[in-house]
This record gives sequence, structure tokens and C-alpha cells, in this order.
Amino acid sequence: MPRHCVNTLRGIVKCRANYTTAAKIAVKQVKSFEVGRERAMLREEDNILSNPVLAIFQEIGVNKNLYFLVFGESLLNDAVTIVLYMMMVGFSKADYITAEQIGLGFAAFICVSLGGLAIGILMGVVTALITKHTEDVRVVEPLAMLGIAYLSYLLAEMVHFSGIISIIGCGIVQAHYASKNISDKSKTTVKYFTKMVSAVCDTIIFLFLGMVLVDDHHTWHTGFVLSATILCLLVRFATVFFLTFCANKLERTHCINEEEQFIMAYGGLRGAVAFSLVIMLDETDHKNLFITATLFIILFTVFVQGATIKPLVKLLKIRRQATKNTSMFAEVNIKLLDHVMAGVEEVTGDHGGNYWKV
Repeated sequence: MPRHCVNTLRGIVKCRANYTTAAKIAVKQVKSFEVGRERAMLREEDNILSNPVLAIFQEIGVNKNLYFLVFGESLLNDAVTIVLYMMMVGFSKADYITAEQIGLGFAAFICVSLGGLAIGILMGVVTALITKHTEDVRVVEPLAMLGIAYLSYLLAEMVHFSGIISIIGCGIVQAHYASKNISDKSKTTVKYFTKMVSAVCDTIIFLFLGMVLVDDHHTWHTGFVLSATILCLLVRFATVFFLTFCANKLERTHCINEEEQFIMAYGGLRGAVAFSLVIMLDETDHKNLFITATLFIILFTVFVQGATIKPLVKLLKIRRQATKNTSMFAEVNIKLLDHVMAGVEEVTGDHGGNYWKV
């Protein structure tokens, strides 16, 4: 692929990472009693993220715990993948790798991740403070939400931290606090802007994928391609089962049963991020082989796993989400209590969660 196309794709990957987390900004924070609103939010997030597994979960109506486990995993997985990719690219340029360099690499990985997260949380708090004083200038609210989120990405990249993890942290804080301060029109603006960018970026990336798929420069090696596919499946299943085992040991309110663990592991589809990273590899003798293997894995996971995930969810009898409509009286009562508690916090000077939201 021409170099200018690779540079364009690199920019799209960054933009796609930004809008993916901006989707967290566009939706409202879910409360335990807001099941009806939550189902609407699931539909919004599904459209924004363009994740076929989440779309199937929404169609079937699986329980919210499994939905958000898969949603959070897919969000963080892309961020961690890109950070690890950059670390491995650095290793590949070294003449030889020692145990000390490996240790420093993993230490740098933790530092880059936590540093980016800290910057993102800080910028999310800044957004909440700014949107507390925009009652008379509602027009700047979408700009504040999206602009500060992107600013957190730029700041993290400037100091060589993870910009994607930074914008994830910023998006979570904005969803929990800043989104309570902006008007409904501003929320609609943010939502549809992120949906538009989502559709554009996904379309462009998969156009690039189609161009590469029909290229004549593929290098096929059956053993390498099949072993890479099997290893991807085995490592994902092992990782998901190990991490969920550890999570269940921490006395979760809702333990993740074996059926849900299997669906989480089976629903890991490869797509735009994997393709974009392999395209950005330096020109080597084996680059075409890596591209061919990656394309095969993407097609296998999307068409085989994606097509069979719905029957498996029904076969394993995954828990469904109970539907419940919240009355207007309950909604008004909740808002009233939020404002009363915010007033109490203002009088006492002990500022808590309600102070930032109202």
C-alpha cells in the first residue's frame, strides 16, 4: 500500500480511538433504577461503537452486567493493544533484548497507561467544572465536551503517555459528572456528532481493508495462518477465564458464571484496530505474510464467530435483562433529592458527588 495511504490510515485510527471513547461522553450515566433509560442508552452505544456482538446482545436483551463487561473489555482492549504494539515495535528495533530491557518495557507500559489515565481523569474534572457555569452559553457545551476530551488525548501524547487511555478516563468522568450539567440539545449534538464520525471512520478503514484484501501481494503460509488463529483463540479464552476467576474471588455482587465467561471469550472479534496496526508495520520480508494472516483472522472472527454468537447465547441460556419502566413520579423524586443533597453539600462545605453533578 502507498505510504500516503498508510499515513492516512494512521490518522483515522487515532480519530477512531477518539470517537469510540467519546461515545461514553454522549450517553447518560446508568443508575440501578433506570432500566428503561438504560435500554435506550444501550441502543445508542451500540450504534456508536459498531460492535456486532453488542448489537446481538441488545437484540436479544442480555443482562446488563454481561453487556457492560463486553463493552468495557472491547474499549480497553483496543487501548492496551496499541500501547503494547508500540512497545513491541521498540523492541524490534533493538539488536538484542535482555531481561532488564523486558522489565523496563513492562514498567514503561504501566507508567504510560497510568499516566494517560491520570491526565484523562484530570481533564474530565475540568470539563465538569466548566459545564457547571454554562447555563447562559449552552452553545459551547458540545465544544467543551468534545474539545476537552480531545485535548486530554493531545496532552497525553505530548508527554508520551497513552492518549487513548487518557481519553477513556476523560470520557468516563465526563459521562458521570459533566453530562449531568449540559442540556438535552447539547447531549443530542454530542451523540450524533460521534455517530457521524463513527460511521465515516469505520467506512474508510474497511474500504482500506477491502483494497488490501484484493491485492496481489499476499503471502500465504497455511501453518503460520492456522497456528496464529488457534493461538489467538486459545490465549483469549485462557485470559478471559483467568481474569474472570480473579474477579469472582473479589466478592463481586454478581459473579460471572461459566456460560457468560465463554460468551465473553468467544465474542472477541478482530477488526479495524488489528488491520490498521499490521498495515503500519515497517516494510520487511514478512510484512505481507503478517497482513495475510491478520486478514484471515479478521474474516474468521467476524463471519464465523460473529455468525454463531447469537445461537450460542440462546443455547447457553444467558440471563436476560428484566424490563421495567420508571414512573414520572420516581424520576421527579430522584431529581429533587439530587438537588436537595447538592444544596446540603454546598451549605456544609463538604462537596461530594451531587455537588459536581447538579
